[in-house]
Amino acid sequence: MKKSALFGSVTAFALMATGAIAAEGDTLKEVKARGVLNCGVNTGLVGFAAPDANGNWSGFDVAFCKAVAAAVLGDATKVKYVPTTGQTRFTALSSGEVDLLARNSTWTFQRDTDLKLDFIGVNYYDGQGFMVRKDLGVSSAKELEGATICIQTGTTTELNLADYFKANNMTYQPVNIDSNAEGEQQYMAGACDAYTTDASGLAATRAAFADPENHIILPEIISKEPLGPAVRHGDNNWGDIARWTLYALIAAEEYGVTSANIDELSKSSQNPEVQRLLGASDDLGKMLGLDAEWAKRAIKAQGNYGEIFAATIGEQTPIGLARGLNAQWTQGGLMYAMPFR
Repeated sequence: MKKSALFGSVTAFALMATGAIAAEGDTLKEVKARGVLNCGVNTGLVGFAAPDANGNWSGFDVAFCKAVAAAVLGDATKVKYVPTTGQTRFTALSSGEVDLLARNSTWTFQRDTDLKLDFIGVNYYDGQGFMVRKDLGVSSAKELEGATICIQTGTTTELNLADYFKANNMTYQPVNIDSNAEGEQQYMAGACDAYTTDASGLAATRAAFADPENHIILPEIISKEPLGPAVRHGDNNWGDIARWTLYALIAAEEYGVTSANIDELSKSSQNPEVQRLLGASDDLGKMLGLDAEWAKRAIKAQGNYGEIFAATIGEQTPIGLARGLNAQWTQGGLMYAMPFR
């Protein structure tokens, strides 16, 4: 989560960056041999990654785990979901406990360099906000002077919060929490006046309340949060697989390839980009150590980027997020894929 794209807070996880890391080129081999993708996700954030009563995971980030599993293993169900907190997520990736981290994490300078992580792209453009109870009578974050604020440790939210209050000559009292579930519990118990995290996370948290109408997300967005999946630094081929799986989902939406028409388009499309994307020509998968239809399977798993967004966090879901910056570049947003050629 959290922080500007240039500077993130240094954490203890930097010490793990050179730990038990798979040798270059080994991750794909290990995942295939294991037959399961170990994917690091949130401990529970409705809309992004959360298990149901039967332990079945779903959400925006979960869909990406499934897409990678489909591309690599041929089966979107071959995923072991590993819940991680803001403090444990990077350790889990660096140590090799997970092969891929898909956990609403912000791409920052220090995480990319000091922690030796490779962010494979941005799958959600976000920003940090604040949620308060309506009866608090606050309509702006600049009215939170002296407030108690729930904040997840091990996230860049901490530095964002400190920077914002310092810039506005205000004071606050942090209430440290380890997970969104704890944050929700503390906030609802009245332990803090406000809860701060990514605006998308606030929307997801509020949607789970019994009385969401009694809680408001303040208008201020105090940071830029390019969220994206990450892999370990040093295994370029595995990074390419994750990166181009994300691009395949985004490109599919741009070209009108959906989970419903993908089989027909793979046979009939005259668009060279679509032909390459779906493995009907050129066999781009060979360059990744995969077969020709790796991207086709990734798209069929849960649909293209737009389908995933709409089904998990979009305006017709309880989360209710508009596409905004996450619309296709052709629609005035920032989402675009590199050319498949």
